[in-house]
Amino acid sequence: MKNMIIRSKSISELHEGMGLGKPAHPLITIVDTENLSYGEELIGMKFTSDMYCIALKDKGCGIDYGRNAYDSDNGTLIFTAPDQVFKVAKAQKLNEVKGWMLYFHPDLIQKSALARKIDQYTFFDYAVHEALYLTEQEQQTLNQIVNLIRHELNGDTDEHSQQVLVSYIELMLNYCARYYERQLTTRSVQNLDIISRIETLLKDYYQNNDLIESGQPTIQYLASRCYLSPNYLSSLLSKETGRSAKDHINDFLVEKAKHLLLSSNDSVSSIAYSLGFNYPHYFARVFKQKTGKTPQEYRQI
Repeated sequence: MKNMIIRSKSISELHEGMGLGKPAHPLITIVDTENLSYGEELIGMKFTSDMYCIALKDKGCGIDYGRNAYDSDNGTLIFTAPDQVFKVAKAQKLNEVKGWMLYFHPDLIQKSALARKIDQYTFFDYAVHEALYLTEQEQQTLNQIVNLIRHELNGDTDEHSQQVLVSYIELMLNYCARYYERQLTTRSVQNLDIISRIETLLKDYYQNNDLIESGQPTIQYLASRCYLSPNYLSSLLSKETGRSAKDHINDFLVEKAKHLLLSSNDSVSSIAYSLGFNYPHYFARVFKQKTGKTPQEYRQI
């Protein structure tokens, strides 16, 4: 039983599983965490859903997400996308944790502009320890938006209701994107340590001949060794350097390619394969994008 994953496919199933009453809307709900309680019999149980979730908690809530525990004494915002798995780590009593959880089904935004760009909000794939830590003012702003959603859910439904609800969700996500940028900025010292770590990892990867044996390093490889999620690492690098994680990998490979082109008589194809490129023409394209010259032109110069 502990190895089973319990899935909620709808808002109604979610309410039923949490022991709550009938939801006011079939595609969106706000759950107050102080109204939730669960005993030790649920410890170790895994849960997932078909919904997006934005959750604000004032302290640790006894939930493991992925390999990380959510256990903070500060007001923290976490984001989850459909199919992400949680595990109950400890029991929770009524009124023990203050906050709210906003769940919405993808069908709510299906025909809206938000559906086409929701993947741009990469924080839905951040790990729990990369959660958003809010200032008091930021928390008040998001609480105001949640109250607007509550008001809309408790009012009479009309032809504008869904559009209004989607607009409120998008407004919240845009504020969160701003707050994450602020958080990345205020952590610049730690971020520089991570950038230095990335450079060391790439050098070690090259020196250990892993390019030949395993192919090029991936964003997932670098992120795992920095104890970060791939999306968070990409966001951090873009904020600090203006270059994505993939750009950092390609820039490193191009610099090594320059050295090999000038210091050896190896063919361009041979150099491409030695740097983990499966196709020499792709290597040539990347090289020209970075230098403005083909490998042959660079070698002649």
